[in-house]
Amino acid sequence: MHRQPVLALLRAHAALALDPHEAAMTAEVIRFVENHANCFLRSCLPGHLTGSAWIVSPDRTRTLLTHHHKLDKWLQLGGHADGEADIASVALREAREESGLTRLTLVSAAPFDVDRHWIPERKGEPGHYHHDLRFVIEANPDEPLVISNESKDLAWVEIERVTALNPEESMARMVHKTRVAGPRA
Repeated sequence: MHRQPVLALLRAHAALALDPHEAAMTAEVIRFVENHANCFLRSCLPGHLTGSAWIVSPDRTRTLLTHHHKLDKWLQLGGHADGEADIASVALREAREESGLTRLTLVSAAPFDVDRHWIPERKGEPGHYHHDLRFVIEANPDEPLVISNESKDLAWVEIERVTALNPEESMARMVHKTRVAGPRA
């Protein structure tokens, strides 16, 4: 599994004007990928790469969130790389599988956000880190949604209301970046 393309994405992201917390997490993810040849696999026990989809409406006023079944909170859609080295493709795959949406547009092959978060121990699976690359994906809010078994619910949420559902720093950061970026040109 070739790590150079994902390292190039991460290094380009690290060169951006990031807030200090995201900059530190990006540096940690780079070190993790450099030191773990199996970073794309769940069997990498310290953690593994994941790809998330920050799905937005074309006018950037709404985002699609899932009420995650296992974590019991509202989040962006996403999941494990499971051996796939193209993390943007992982985000698109997860967006399709978790929403039923078929008309998805990857806005940029560059990550929109990078996050590193702890996943607690569960049923024989030790606690570990998710090293998450998040990509902006555009979709039509009028397309019907299909709730997967990974979700309690799916909802298009006004950007201004996201942090009322989930006030975590990583969600607030993506909301802020969406506001700053504004509508797609």
